[in-house]
Amino acid sequence: MTASPAAASATFWDKVAEKYAARPVADEEVYQRKLEITQEHFTPESMVLEFGCGTGSTAIAHAPFVKHILATDISGEMINIARGKAEAANIQNITFEQTRLDDLSQAAGSFDAVLGLNILHLLPNWEAAIAKSFDLLKPGGVFVTSTGCLGGSFSFFRLIIPIMQLVGKAPFIAYLSQDEVRDAMRRAGFSIEKDWAPGKGGSIFLVAKKPI
Repeated sequence: MTASPAAASATFWDKVAEKYAARPVADEEVYQRKLEITQEHFTPESMVLEFGCGTGSTAIAHAPFVKHILATDISGEMINIARGKAEAANIQNITFEQTRLDDLSQAAGSFDAVLGLNILHLLPNWEAAIAKSFDLLKPGGVFVTSTGCLGGSFSFFRLIIPIMQLVGKAPFIAYLSQDEVRDAMRRAGFSIEKDWAPGKGGSIFLVAKKPI
């Protein structure tokens, strides 16, 4: 029986977790600017959800600026590394949990901010993830996403990625365009407060607000 895309992706990320954790940030200046923009929307009382948290680096960076972060990932190995990093940094206000966004049981309106960073294009149900994020936010809350947009000019990936997936060397990837992501945000009910496409890699960084 063929594994589901979610199960196959979890297996993939478990296998690469240690290498992923050791990999340096591709563009440190852009990464730091994303952190700064995100933190402009935090208060010391903010309750934050980050899904697809990986090995926890971004959650740990944000922890001093908020009350609590629930950081989730489908990969148990990623979560184990994240917990170790938080413990080493003496961070007390992050709860790391291995789960899917779909499986979260928190009530609607539980969070002031939801972060989905470098994750939407890795989800078969990426539009549902945006809708779920909208539901989990309090009125006036923000959804922050940095999304790889591999549609259009990145057609080469459409040839090589399926082969890599067959041998377990790549996870599921949705070939999104920037406009598709923007349009999905608006359909979910968000207004886009910040729209930034840094560099030439095709990614888009959005801060989207749930109406009050």
